Amino acid sequence: MKKLLLSFALILMGVSAFSQQRVRELDEINEDNSWLKLGVNLGAPVGDLSNYSSFALGLDVAGQFMRTDNFGLGVASGYTQYFKKSDVSYAENFGVIPLGVMFRYYPQPSGFFVGTDAGYSFFTGDGMSESGGAYIRPQLGYHNYDWNIFGFYNHVFNSDPGIDVQAIGVAVTYNIRFK
Repeated sequence: MKKLLLSFALILMGVSAFSQQRVRELDEINEDNSWLKLGVNLGAPVGDLSNYSSFALGLDVAGQFMRTDNFGLGVASGYTQYFKKSDVSYAENFGVIPLGVMFRYYPQPSGFFVGTDAGYSFFTGDGMSESGGAYIRPQLGYHNYDWNIFGFYNHVFNSDPGIDVQAIGVAVTYNIRFK
């Protein structure tokens, strides 16, 4: 519940900043306000998942549009592979494919930012009895014109209490400008 409230507070901060600035329309997309983010992430499973998974490695992809000078939104996806611990015979490696919306608040053109991704994650792999679940991925990081580096917490919520996918980690993304 605390995570949900924190994410809601971050969204409210973004909305308040959004309401005080000139809003760009989608037909105003250019290399100054829109880009494709490509990157990698490295995570450490937490919670029950840490009993049988040693680490997670993934790729991130997102398309972002800056609706104002400080507030960005877009679509996020990627793939993360969770690797089983070598001493655990009953678990399998599995993957997660998120598909969600992203919200970012950038107080300055370069510096710290906060944001979150939220949506649905699909599970891959033979050991997964469920197809996926809703996810949230709050983030705190540093950005400049070309790069973003951030820490994150990722949680996939599933109706099966035995499948609780949680991880903390770091990610780096590179901004490819739209023309």
